[in-house]
Amino acid sequence: MIPSIDIHCHIMPGVDDGSPDMETSLEMLKTALSEGTKGMILTPHHKPMHHNVSPEHNIEYTEELMERAHEKGMKVQLFPGNEIYYCDNTVREIEQGRISSLADSRYMLVEFHPTDMYKSIHNALYAVASTGYMPVLAHVERYADIAKHIKYVDELIDMGVYIQVNANSVMGKYGLGIRHFTRELLKEKMVHFIATDAHDNKGRAPHLLSCRDFVESRYGEDYAIRIFHDNAMKILRDEII
Repeated sequence: MIPSIDIHCHIMPGVDDGSPDMETSLEMLKTALSEGTKGMILTPHHKPMHHNVSPEHNIEYTEELMERAHEKGMKVQLFPGNEIYYCDNTVREIEQGRISSLADSRYMLVEFHPTDMYKSIHNALYAVASTGYMPVLAHVERYADIAKHIKYVDELIDMGVYIQVNANSVMGKYGLGIRHFTRELLKEKMVHFIATDAHDNKGRAPHLLSCRDFVESRYGEDYAIRIFHDNAMKILRDEII
C-alpha cells in the first residue's frame, strides 16, 4: 500500500500540549508506522503569549527525534512545521521568519478559535496568502460557523485555501454533527488532507488507517491516495496542488 503522510501532529517532545517526552514520542511514532504512516510533519503550536519553538530549534528537535527513531529501527521521515494560531501579529511574524512553514515549503498550517466567525477566518487567511504562502486551514470542522455552511468551505477553496480535517472527526469521535459535516466535505471532494492532530498515544494517538480504509471504501481509492499521500508529497516537494 502507498504509505500515508501525516501533515499535522504534536509528536515533538516537551514543547506544547502534545507529547511530554521522548519516550512518548517514540511510542507515537511506533503506532503511526504500524498503520502505514511513513512520513510526518511535526506541527508544534505557535501561539501568542507562549514560549514558541523557534524555526531553528524546530529543525534541530525534528532531526533529533528522527535520529532517535532511526536508532530504534523505525524507518520514518520527519519534517518541521508549525500549527499557527492566528492573531494580530501573525503576518508580521511570518514576514520576519519567526514561524515555520510546513516542511520548509510555501504551505502554512493555520488554526483559529472554534467560535471565530467565518468572515474573520476568511480575512485572516487572505492576509496569510498575501505574504506569498499558501494557507492550509487546520481541522476545518472545529469552526462552528463554517460547519453550518458548507458553501463557506467552497469559498475558501476558491480563494486558494487548502482544507485539512482530522481523522477522528471523520470517524465520529467528536459527535455525529462533525462526522456528517466532514463526510459531506469528502463526498464533494473538498478535503485536501486528512491528518491525525495527534497529541499522545492514547485518546489522541496518531491513528490514520481506519479512516483511510473508510475513505477508500466510501469515496474511492484514487481520492484516498490523494488526500493521505499525494497532496502531502506536494507539500514536501513544495509543489502546487
